[in-house]
Order: sequence, then structure tokens, then C-alpha cells
Amino acid sequence: MQRDFIWLWVYEIGFAADNSRTLNVDSTAMTLPMSDPTAWATAMNNLGMAPLGIAGQPILPDFDPALGMMTGIPPITPMMPGLGIVPPPIPPDMPVVKEIIHCKSCTLFPPNPNLPPPATRERPPGCKTVFVGGLPENGTEQIIVEVFEQCGEIIAIRKSKKNFCHIRFAEEYMVDKALYLSGYRIRLGSSTDKKDTGRLHVDFAQARDDLYEWECKQRMLAREERHRRRMEEERLRPPSPPPVVHYSDHECSIVAEKLKDDSKFSEAVQTLLTWIERGEVNRRSANNFYSMIQSANSHVRRLVNEKAAHEKDMEEAKEKFKQALSGILIQFEQIVAVYHSASKQKAWDHFTKAQRKNISVWCKQAEEIRNIHNDELMGIRREEEMEMSDEEIEETTETKETEESVSQAETLKEENDSLRWQLDAYRNEVELLKQEQGKAPREDDPNKEQQLKLLQQALQGMQQESCATRLCTSSQDSDYPLEKTLNSSPIKSEREALLVGIISTFLHVHPFGASIEYICSYLHRLDSKICTSDVECLMSRLQHTFRQEMTGVGASLEKRWKFCGFEGLKLT
Repeated sequence: MQRDFIWLWVYEIGFAADNSRTLNVDSTAMTLPMSDPTAWATAMNNLGMAPLGIAGQPILPDFDPALGMMTGIPPITPMMPGLGIVPPPIPPDMPVVKEIIHCKSCTLFPPNPNLPPPATRERPPGCKTVFVGGLPENGTEQIIVEVFEQCGEIIAIRKSKKNFCHIRFAEEYMVDKALYLSGYRIRLGSSTDKKDTGRLHVDFAQARDDLYEWECKQRMLAREERHRRRMEEERLRPPSPPPVVHYSDHECSIVAEKLKDDSKFSEAVQTLLTWIERGEVNRRSANNFYSMIQSANSHVRRLVNEKAAHEKDMEEAKEKFKQALSGILIQFEQIVAVYHSASKQKAWDHFTKAQRKNISVWCKQAEEIRNIHNDELMGIRREEEMEMSDEEIEETTETKETEESVSQAETLKEENDSLRWQLDAYRNEVELLKQEQGKAPREDDPNKEQQLKLLQQALQGMQQESCATRLCTSSQDSDYPLEKTLNSSPIKSEREALLVGIISTFLHVHPFGASIEYICSYLHRLDSKICTSDVECLMSRLQHTFRQEMTGVGASLEKRWKFCGFEGLKLT
């Protein structure tokens, strides 16, 4: 198509010699008889293109592809005399002028250029087969091959008795070349018989072989794309950890030695954990695993010491920061004092106007920076004072509550002892009266009997009173721990209250309990600063809420904490 456009433009600008020219085509070569044989090559050279025929073979052998022009002929440029600018591109709606094609056995005459282009169906995917209709009745398969083999390699031809055939090419682009011949009138030899003439109609054809090859090609491209993506993902994926070796006595001894080394502790613990999860622990290897677990436990003290050292370093860093900040503030105060002294009348009159302006601006900036640093230092000191005051208030309230509870308990004990002594005295008197009455019984003496009855009634009253006081003291003693716990409150801060709520919820969804390490690993996701010893101390203070039990047998013996808040609510 592009070569036809180029030829049309060459024809209009006058490079062609005459209007009637033919294109003699055979299966291997193409000739162009003209009055000027080099007109076509000259025109294409001036456009910077290689002169080619329809079949794609070069017309001139001396074309220099590196220069894009024929040797000795300069290319057309807009700066050449007699030319303005390069001609505009040919619009797509301009009709294409097709030429007469001469073959050995037939001649192809082009259609009327003013007619619309022949209609075609939608191109199937991977189409390599065309439908050719309008063949002459006397047309043979050899003539069809002679006409269409110029478009490319033909793989198969299926000819019908009804003047049409299907041609399958080797590549898809050859179909476009074959569609170029649609609309041509074909004539066999020089005969004008109706059976020797016809009008070619070339269109896309849907073939199962084309669709199958296209689907195979698409699947191959999809596999290549998946392989490329997989390779890219594997390249970007971080390297996987090395596989853990299987348990053996030799590997166990190596891991035990690594557990004692601080630098190799993390790797050895991972191996130990993998072995335990695999189920390598049995009666024969239980002692080895126990020794390794004991070695892992020996690092707890080291970790606690390291944490304490880091906390100490942090406190020292805070103290250094506070000292450095106070020193900076002192220097700021000195600088501001210099500005203020320079602003006094004694020295201010000797400065120029620009100098006074700079000094005032510098003074304002220094005062602002000083105030910012001063507020920061005061905030740090205020936080420290608040922490100290909170601790002192907690200590004073605890001491006051304990003193009051102790004094109340002492007074109740003294009252109980006095009542107990009075009861003993009345009992002794009653026994003495009974003895005297037994030794010298006097039935006629009514006064003795009345005294005896009165003493018995007094004794019964004292017994009832002593029982009441005992019940009162016991109830007060039983209420005293509850009041003490309520007043002293084992939960000393809001943070501990939040921890109790979170631990209670966690243990409530674990009805069989959980170890302190499991609980702390869950809490560390929320706050990495939580200490295991603090959590265990807090849970041990709340005996009615959390209960520690021993589970397992033998080497699998383990301490687990359970939530008993509902039972503790009934007991308290």
C-alpha cells in the first residue's frame, strides 16, 4: 500500500515518463518498462527509500542502504533551489491506483479506483487462511498458485468445484498481501470466453488450524510471562532461612555448646525450638533436652542484667541531656544579657541605625529560643516531680491505712479479752456455789436458790454477750483483709488495671490455662516494655482472680495460670 502511494505521488510530480505503464510479474522477478528506466528508482532514492518491487526484491543493485540514496544522486531537501517544502503526506481517503499484473498464464486487471474498497469480514485471531471467490471456471490450482505465491509461501490450497478456494499461508502478514488482489479481474491467456474470466474476491477465512496455532502461541506467551514473573518474584524474594538439621546426639552436643555462647544463642534456640515442636523429645533424649533447656534458662539473668544496664544508660543519657540543656540555657541567658546591656542608653547611642536594628532582631530571636528550651527543661523537671509525688502519695496512704487497721484490730482484741476474762470469772463463781451447795444442802433456804438462779442467768447472759463479741470480732477480722485489700488495692495504677483486664480476657479464652511466657509474649505485642517478673508479681497478688496450677507429667510438667475470677467473686 505504501509503495502505491509513493508511486502515485511520483506520478503527480512528473517523475514518470508517461501515463500508461505495466508491471510484468512472474514468480521470481519484476520489470518496469518506461521511457526513463531510472525514474522509479530516482523518485524512491530522493525520498530516502530503497527501490523495491511488489515481490520485495531490489530493483537496482547499486543502492547504498547506509546512505539511503543512490550513489551520485543527491537527495531532495527543502533547501534545494526550485523547491519549497517537502510535499504533505497523502490523505488516507485518496483512492489507490492499482496496476495491471501480468503472469505467465493469466492477466490481472485492476478495479475501478473510484469504486469503494471491497468489504471484508472481521479478522479472526491468528488468521493465515483466505477465501478466494470469483475464480474462472477453467481456472486450475496451478494458476491459483501462480497468482498468490507472490504474496508468500503457500502451505495448502483447498479448491472447490464452485469457483472458489481456500489458501493457507505460512505467516499472518501474507494474508494482507493477498487481500490487496481483491477486486481484480482475472483473464486466462488472451481468451475472452466467460469461462476464462472472473472477478477475484479475497476475504479472511476462519480455520481451526489457525485458531489452534494462535491459541498455542498465546499459551506459550502466557507461560513465558508467568515464568518471567516467577523469576522476578524469586529474584526479589528474601532468601529463605537455612533448614534445621535433624536431631542426633552429635548435633545435640553442638547445639548445647552454642547455647552457652551469647553470640550463637539465637541460632541455637531456634534449632532447639524446632526439635521440640517436631516431637524429638522422648525418654532416651529427655535428659539432653533438659540440659539444653537449663542452658537456655541460664541466659535469663544475663538478659535481665542487660536490660538493667540499658535502663541505667538511658537514665544517664537523660541526666546528661538535662545537664547539657541547662548549660545551653545558661549560655542563652548570657547572650540575652549581652543584648540587653547593649540596648542601654550608655552604649545604644554609639551604634548606627542598621546595627541597632540587627541587635534588636537578634535579641528577639535569642529570647524565643531561650523560652522554648526553658519550657522543655521545666517540662522534664515537672514530670520527674509528678512521678516522685505519686510515689510519696501512694506510700503515705498505704502507711495511714495500715496504722488505722492495726489500731482497730488492737482495740477489738482488748475488748474480746476483757469479755473473755469476765466470762471465766462468772464460771468460777458458779462452780464454787455449786460445790458449797453440794457440801451443805439446805432445801429450806430460799435465798441460796435465788442467788443460784441469778448467777446462772448472769452466766447465760455473759455467754451470749461473749458469743456476740466473738462473732463481731470474727466478722471484723474477716472484713479487715477485704477492707485492707480494697483500701490498699493490690492494683496500684491504671496501667496495672489495664494489664489485669487484658490478662483476664486472654485467660478467659484459654480455659486450660497458659504459661507466663505465653502470656508475656501476647503482651509484648501490645507493649514491648512489659517485664515478665512484674506481670507474674501482679498475678500472684490477685489470688481471687488468677490461680497457678501444675499440669503435665514427668518432663512435661509445666506451671500454668488460670482465670478464677468468677469463683473468687463467690468466695469474697
